[in-house]
Amino acid sequence: MPRFIVLTLLLLAGSAIAGLPHAAAQPEQSPPQGVPAPGADDGRYSFHRVGEGFVRLDSQTGQVAQCGWSTPGWSCKLVPDERVALESEIGRLQRDNAALKKSLLSRGIELPAGVVAEAPAAGPLPPANVPDPSAKPPSEPKMPSEADLDRALAFMKHIWQRLVDMVNDLQRDIQKKG
Repeated sequence: MPRFIVLTLLLLAGSAIAGLPHAAAQPEQSPPQGVPAPGADDGRYSFHRVGEGFVRLDSQTGQVAQCGWSTPGWSCKLVPDERVALESEIGRLQRDNAALKKSLLSRGIELPAGVVAEAPAAGPLPPANVPDPSAKPPSEPKMPSEADLDRALAFMKHIWQRLVDMVNDLQRDIQKKG
């Protein structure tokens, strides 16, 4: 989970906890004299207490920073935004996927069922419960192979034999007690 999402959740949890009675019982850490309190600017930043420090949210850029008092004074460290790294990795994977599909098709190998040769353009995802009108109807279900049936049958025989063995053991235990 990207750090900015975790920190956003921490912000929400911190603001929810701040309203509870036990939060007021904790001693407040006050800034050194002569230093303005965090958030005393034009409203661009919002500060939320998290443990011994604060999390600062920049309302203009969306950047998140961890802030607190240290030896040199008040300092904030930007939290790395993993969104850019994730988006670049998704782009790289999409390019690799397209290259692999093109390679398979150039060798005359069919793509698996449900896989299209061209990746759809990046855009908003459709709602989960609404069917895609451009999607083709599902093809007939693929029937299991003989090997799949043999494995399933062997598994069922194994389970049945274990059940029979358990019943036999139970009967022997009951006869020994009686």
